[in-house]
Amino acid sequence: MDRAEQDLVTRCMRRQGFRYWPLPVLSVPARKVGAYVVDDVAWARQYGYGRTFDNAAQKANRDHPNITYVKALPKKERVRYSRALDGTFTDAITIELPSGGSVRTPRGGCYAQAREQLYGDYPTWFRARKTVTSLTPLYVPRVLEDERLTSAVAAWSRCMTAVGRPFQSPDAIRSERESLIRGMTEEQALQAEATLAVTEAQCAQKTSLGKTARALEAEYRGKVARDYAEEFTAYRQMRLSALTRARSL
Repeated sequence: MDRAEQDLVTRCMRRQGFRYWPLPVLSVPARKVGAYVVDDVAWARQYGYGRTFDNAAQKANRDHPNITYVKALPKKERVRYSRALDGTFTDAITIELPSGGSVRTPRGGCYAQAREQLYGDYPTWFRARKTVTSLTPLYVPRVLEDERLTSAVAAWSRCMTAVGRPFQSPDAIRSERESLIRGMTEEQALQAEATLAVTEAQCAQKTSLGKTARALEAEYRGKVARDYAEEFTAYRQMRLSALTRARSL
């Protein structure tokens, strides 16, 4: 679906008289970055905490052809390019988020047109997606306070301490991650993070921390989702329809 969206945006921008290069689409391994705890040993051994993906994203943000192309355009053309791609907020969709606050997006522009083609109804899709993907503040605190998780974290911490990695929680590793590799070369940093991530994953498997965290997230998310059944149904159905359309592209 991501690739299809980029293809549709490319076609749309060309119709507007601009060049556009599809943005990189995250691979399956890259989408595993950011989990509460790493518990896939093979993934950890190869990717550590995803530094290679972070570096690739930074390089794309700096050197991608779209960036250099837009910078080379005259000022008026840059403005026209931006409006063609993203639309303007003079005509926008606004929704209230379940966790509070609101979010807006333009109705026009090539991104909106591409999503309209993929999902069938862009305003409905935007509303459903933003509702479904913004529920974490409503249930994550409950997950973190659940005794089943705190017990698993304590067991994981004991496992880590026993192998010379005394961290209280996976969050502690995340907060100290940059300081742990300070002064290292990039190659040394990648190796150091991979070694630590493998240890984290081994302890997570031994204590079932990853399985416990995922099960509790599903449980609490399911409870919150009952209040937004309409949005969840729309989100699921529109994604399935979009997948069919994406494959036809």
